Amino acid sequence: MSRVIRSSFPSGDGRCAAWLTVPDGAPPFPAVVLIHGFGATHEMALPKYEEKFSKAGLAVVSFDYRRLGASPGEPRQKMRVKDLLKDADSALNWAQSQAEIDGTRVALWGTSFGASHAMVTAARRKDVAAVALNCPMINGFNASTRLGLGHIARVFWPITVDVTRSVLGLSPRYLPLVVEPGEFGMINVEGARAGWYSIIPEGEKWDNRVNAGIALDVATYRASSYAARIGCPLLVCVSERENLMDPQIAVRAAKTAPKGRAIHYDADHFDVYHAPHFERIAGDQTEFLRAALKVDAPAREAA
Repeated sequence: MSRVIRSSFPSGDGRCAAWLTVPDGAPPFPAVVLIHGFGATHEMALPKYEEKFSKAGLAVVSFDYRRLGASPGEPRQKMRVKDLLKDADSALNWAQSQAEIDGTRVALWGTSFGASHAMVTAARRKDVAAVALNCPMINGFNASTRLGLGHIARVFWPITVDVTRSVLGLSPRYLPLVVEPGEFGMINVEGARAGWYSIIPEGEKWDNRVNAGIALDVATYRASSYAARIGCPLLVCVSERENLMDPQIAVRAAKTAPKGRAIHYDADHFDVYHAPHFERIAGDQTEFLRAALKVDAPAREAA
């Protein structure tokens, strides 16, 4: 059986909680670093991917961003894109340094907003062996405009307050991260609140709030524009009924990347984490990662 090692690594001005899942067999193993979505934590769906990929012979590194989930840091739930990118970069460095991992064969897997960080990191570094994107949200401007002008107008003042408070060194002005359509929060598209909460394990608490100023970062963040600079194999798993971003943006990213490939699924942004879609999509990702990382041992089917 695989074993999970709890740890942490330094990143920027703090530390990130980390989970290293080591498969059966003799190390060093090829590995994949899992990069989570917007405001999510390790417990929200990542354990099932750790199990799936480790049973296929891969070591798996997961982490919580600074100030979120199991990671320390104050103020809680404060995010900046530059910090999220730094945490993803630090996670890759930490993975490459582990004795159980072959540092020359480490891939990135990004889900939702985490797909943006996976793309940018791979474009900036030449030591990423492969990238797999799960229900990618890789164009923040497109995602922001889909919320509508009325919604943008409502959050303008909280954003202004939060940015001002940040400059003055004061605590953040928070907004609920995800709410029902018509309610006041950061994201209020149809199905978003139910989708976020559908990946929270029973009994697990999740802090549904975020600093309002992150909306400015998101609106100007276009990771899709980095596709041409990603030289390693890239798999883009496209949700055809994507409800957070125009899915054609993900399709174009796959076509633009030198070694990009897209697989299409009849799913929305949140279906991918649940049966029957999970097994098919994670299975395709496993096959891609094993080939790109040159895993020689026979794949072991997930239970």
